[in-house]
Amino acid sequence: MSAQTHIPEYNSNTPAQPPSSIVVHSQSQVLELGYDAGAARLPFEFLRVYSPSAEVVGHGPGQEVLQVGKRGVTITGLEPVGLYAVKPTFSDGHASGIFSWGYLRWLADHQAALWQDYLDRLAAAGASRDPDPKAAPTPSASGCASHGKSASPAAQAPASASGSTGNGKTFTAKIESI
Repeated sequence: MSAQTHIPEYNSNTPAQPPSSIVVHSQSQVLELGYDAGAARLPFEFLRVYSPSAEVVGHGPGQEVLQVGKRGVTITGLEPVGLYAVKPTFSDGHASGIFSWGYLRWLADHQAALWQDYLDRLAAAGASRDPDPKAAPTPSASGCASHGKSASPAAQAPASASGSTGNGKTFTAKIESI
């Protein structure tokens, strides 16, 4: 993480309330999470580069993979995962990140510092947010490269979801062109 700003480590044991609503804004490319205290708006690119999947964070400390060329990535699908998370499918084929309610809240709470840290790491690596125009097209499904898995057909479902959060509340995720 950036030496300039302290970002607390994510603790998966910290309880978090689910959002009361989830809206995928396709035109502005943000995921809006409704909470009692207000809304959090997380850009698609931010979510993609901070995906909690093994493809991004690796299988242990020091195995993180810097995500480059993700500017303009969109969310093409969103599925509920049990009573605790959602799994987006991104336009670059990435569909293996499961975003728990706690992780989404942590991302929202530390968004500015996390984004700056990402920009600092890109600069240090001499890398760019812009896709490489010479790169081969990204496969339509992805998984952890070390496991050779691909996204299931369910991950390609339309971009809407609803379900129960387990605490008497329900959540609804929908695609809106705003």
